[in-house]
Amino acid sequence: MNTRYVETIVRRWTVSMILPFALATSAAHAQQQAMFTQYMFNGLALNPAYAGSHEAISLTALGREQWNGLPGSPSTQTFAAHTPIRFSRASVGLLLSRDDQDVSRQHGVFASYAYRIPVGRGQLALGLQGGFTQARADLNALRIITPGDAPDPAFGQNLNTGLLPNVGAGLYYHTDRYYLGLSVPQLVDHRLEQATIGEQAQLVRHYFLTGGYVFDLSPSLKLKPNFLVKSVPGAPVEADFNANLLIRETLWVGLGYRSFDALNALVQVQISPALAVGYAYDYTVSGLREVQSGSHELMLNYTIKLSKESVLSPRYF
Repeated sequence: MNTRYVETIVRRWTVSMILPFALATSAAHAQQQAMFTQYMFNGLALNPAYAGSHEAISLTALGREQWNGLPGSPSTQTFAAHTPIRFSRASVGLLLSRDDQDVSRQHGVFASYAYRIPVGRGQLALGLQGGFTQARADLNALRIITPGDAPDPAFGQNLNTGLLPNVGAGLYYHTDRYYLGLSVPQLVDHRLEQATIGEQAQLVRHYFLTGGYVFDLSPSLKLKPNFLVKSVPGAPVEADFNANLLIRETLWVGLGYRSFDALNALVQVQISPALAVGYAYDYTVSGLREVQSGSHELMLNYTIKLSKESVLSPRYF
């Protein structure tokens, strides 16, 4: 496959489909929100109802370098903080995100609120979030190769959304053994006009369904399968499936598959009751596997006890 041609396709796809105001001239709306292999340990990035589920102050930083070695490939960073409010059923959280993709930049700031209700052996949380997304793309910096080197009007001017307000909602139920979540992180479909070609661009709604269960295999070994289903109107439904082993409540190792995209492996070490470090690697199975060397993801989680009397128990999700 011609590397120059692949880079051109990837760059055009980056701006016209991954950018959060995908041009309507695209064949279909693609997944616009960032993907994570360690989604089962970074729940606030997908669902505001996840806030407070650790029963402690939880701080999570995650960095992802996608399609390593391919110029202009996505680079994503998130920081999530959430905590229950003592002596109440309420929880609050904050999510910061940054996503760089070639000439495009996207930043987001969202605050979340969750209200937790005891149901059966677990808790059902109802979550809301609100905040802003800002995105810009320096399209003039792209060198687009088209038949006959004819200019492409879709890339004739730069794009800047300013601050786009948005709200999201989610449900999250969990016990000490399993969890199930449903969320729509951004409910507002923002529409903009790309003046050069007079077409509409828009940020479209994403739907996420997540779940997982912890099985005891032996006193020192647990198995936790997880799934994540992602749906965007006009695009194929995507799914992540993972199976993780927990060894002696300290070491997670796992394998997974993301439809249309990659095989992945992850490892997480519980260094102390408060600190966990995780790493994931994606091996691309799509046509891009010839021009890049996979994706890397690093995650740090630190939890702080709410009181001297509280105990940091092992977290499975």
